[in-house]
Amino acid sequence: MELKVTKIGNSLGIIMPKEVLTRLKLDKGDSIFITATPDGYRLLPYDPGFAEQMNTARELMRKRRNVVNELNK
Repeated sequence: MELKVTKIGNSLGIIMPKEVLTRLKLDKGDSIFITATPDGYRLLPYDPGFAEQMNTARELMRKRRNVVNELNK
């Protein structure tokens, strides 16, 4: 899929087709994140750094379930 860079106000931007927005579950005002990969760039509808932190937290809570239960009391 080819997208063209166009002038939007005083900035440059791209217009994404509706099917791309639907697949990424994006709506007006949402943020997207761009990460560099060995093959180029990747667009994500979430912050990959935050997702990694949440996965680490989930793993820690699973390992330390007894401590988490005590803190919940």
